[in-house]
Amino acid sequence: MHYLAFYTLGWMICALACNVSAASQSAEEDAYTRSRTALIMEIEADVRETADSFGRAALDERVITVLSTVPRHAFVPVRERPFAYENRPLPIGFGQTISQPYIVAIMTDLLDPKPGDNVLEVGTGSGYQAAVLSRLVAQVYSIEIVEPLAISAKQRLAELGYDNVSVRHGDGYYGWEEHGPFDAIVVTAAAGHVPPPLIAQLKPGGRMVIPVGSRFLTQQLVLITKQMDGSIITRQLLPVVFVPLTGRH
Repeated sequence: MHYLAFYTLGWMICALACNVSAASQSAEEDAYTRSRTALIMEIEADVRETADSFGRAALDERVITVLSTVPRHAFVPVRERPFAYENRPLPIGFGQTISQPYIVAIMTDLLDPKPGDNVLEVGTGSGYQAAVLSRLVAQVYSIEIVEPLAISAKQRLAELGYDNVSVRHGDGYYGWEEHGPFDAIVVTAAAGHVPPPLIAQLKPGGRMVIPVGSRFLTQQLVLITKQMDGSIITRQLLPVVFVPLTGRH
């Protein structure tokens, strides 16, 4: 009888602890959801304010839906999670950052992603941009030059169920030729010039979004469209600040 009472009491304490933990996790997720909703409203306001540069006053509803569901807090270091839904970049280690949500939103929108698209990302970082794109296209191939970031992003994306993202460690300047050509390419670090290998791996009719400029000079977010005859149309959109694209080039 004493053993049974002890066992019952232990079970009750465990059940109570589990319930408290579940309630705490639920409250935390509700708080994150509210923060994402507020962030989306801020992004939409920023898009309206930059409509002249961006070229549109509203984002595609598909992009809004994805931004409303992808958990940015899961893609930043634990110490940065209280700031995960602030509309600004955050450090992720190794001198790298996760991009400002507004920038992620407009770069994603500018790619005009389609459900059957094959997309290349240069600069995986923590994996957030890849996660956003993965919910809009068929396959994302992402390259990260900082090996520890590539390893952690690959693991994180797999654990969170983004199973149509492939990540590898390498120099993104040269693209990922064996999986090209790509319907769209997004570069999340500033290049001094548009890398010719990326132009070559972009399909006719495809789009590339890339920040161009140096660390110490003005960088411009550039939209590149490859025409069906292979010719290129380049359009500068707005000034930005990105970490530099590094590598042997």
